[in-house]
Amino acid sequence: MPDLPPLANDCFALPQGTNWTPVADALAHLQSHLRCVAKAETLPIARAAGRILAAPARAIRANPPTANAAVDGYGFAHAGLAGDGVESLALLPGRSAAGAPFGGVVALGQAVRILTGASLPAGVDTVIMQEDVQVEAGKLRFESGLKAGANCRKAGEDVPAGAVALEAGMRLGPQQLGLLVALGVAELRAYRRLRVGVISTGDELCQAGETASDHQIYDANRPMLLELLHDWGFEPVDLGVVKDDSTAVIAALDAATQSCDALLTSGGASAGDEDHMSAALAQKGSLNLWRIAIKPGRPLALALWQGMPVFGLPGNPVAAFTTALVFARPALGLLAGQGWQLPQPYLLPAAFEKTKKAGRREYLRARRLADGTVEVFRSEGSGRVSGLSWAEGLVELPDEALSITRGDLVTFLPFSGFR
Repeated sequence: MPDLPPLANDCFALPQGTNWTPVADALAHLQSHLRCVAKAETLPIARAAGRILAAPARAIRANPPTANAAVDGYGFAHAGLAGDGVESLALLPGRSAAGAPFGGVVALGQAVRILTGASLPAGVDTVIMQEDVQVEAGKLRFESGLKAGANCRKAGEDVPAGAVALEAGMRLGPQQLGLLVALGVAELRAYRRLRVGVISTGDELCQAGETASDHQIYDANRPMLLELLHDWGFEPVDLGVVKDDSTAVIAALDAATQSCDALLTSGGASAGDEDHMSAALAQKGSLNLWRIAIKPGRPLALALWQGMPVFGLPGNPVAAFTTALVFARPALGLLAGQGWQLPQPYLLPAAFEKTKKAGRREYLRARRLADGTVEVFRSEGSGRVSGLSWAEGLVELPDEALSITRGDLVTFLPFSGFR
C-alpha cells in the first residue's frame, strides 16, 4: 500500500465569517476534511491484537470446514427412515468424533455413533440426540418425526471459504481474532497504531510527587489524556511539559513530528499573552482557532505542524477531557484508519431538573442509577475535577433551549462508548 498523500493545509479551516460554530457543524467539518494518515503493514495474526484492518480479511477456509454434528447422538440418512411410527436402524461399529472421523460409508437403514463437532460420515445427513433413542442388540430405535438435516451444521454455514469475514476499518479485539483464526487466517494487512503525542504547557505546572507552591498546580491533563489514548487503542507518546516560552514550544512541536502521527496539547491554545502554543502554530503552522458553541470547552486550536495534525485542547481538565471525547476521539479514529465513529447514545429518564438557554450544546457529567435513571454531578463548574471520577458518562443537551423535569428522556453517552 503506497504512502498516503499529506493532509491539506486548509483541512481545519472553517468557512469565512464563522463565529460560534455549532458542535454538529464542527464534527461534520472534521469528518469531511480528515482521512487516514496511518501506514499499513502485513503482520502475523499473533501480533494483530488491537490493530485496525487496512484491507478486508477473507476466510482461507470455511467455518465449519465440513458438515458436522451439533449434538452427541447417532447419524444416518433421513431417506432411509420408514416413517411408520417407530424407526429401527442397524447400528454400525465405530464412531465419528472430533478429530477422528468415521472412515466408512453409512448406507440407507444404517446409523453410526457420532459426537458433537465430529464430521458427518459419508451417507449421513441427519443426527438424533442420544437422549431420544434406545439401543438394543445392535439396533437403534426411536420415534418417527425427526426432520431431515436435524442437529447438523452445514459446511461453511457460518462463513464460506473466500468470503469477507471482516471489513477494513474493524478494530481487532478478542472476538475478531478468534474468528480469523477459525477461518485459517495467519497474517493480515493492518494499520500501524496511530502514535499520538501529548504535551502540557504552562509555567504553573508541576508533576506528581513534587512539592507544589501556592501558585502552582499539578499537571492532571497529561496523564489523563495519555490513558485515554491507551484506552482508545492508540499508541500514546508522552512528550512532557513545555514551559511558556515560544522557543521551547517550537522545539517541542518539531520534536513531536519525529515520533508522532498526531498531537494533543492542553493549555496555551487561546489568544492571550502567554498562549505560546497558539502563537507558534499561527506563525509557523496553519492555525485555526475554533470557537465552539459547547459547554464546557469552547476554544479549540486545530492546526497542521509540518503535516502533523495538532489538536489544541483547553487547559481546564474537565474541558480538556470533554473536548477530547467529543472532537479528538472521532477525528483520531479517522486518522487511524478506523473510520468516523461516534458513541451509541442511550435515552434514559432524568433523575434531575434543569433549565437550559439556547445557543450551546452542553455536556453534563452523569451516571446511571439502579432504577435506570441518570443523575448529573452536583455542580456544573468545570473546575470540579472530582466530577470526572464520579461520572460514568455524559448527558448531552442539544443546542436549543429546554427545560428538563424528572422523568424526561435525556441523551446519555457512557464513557465506554467512546472506545
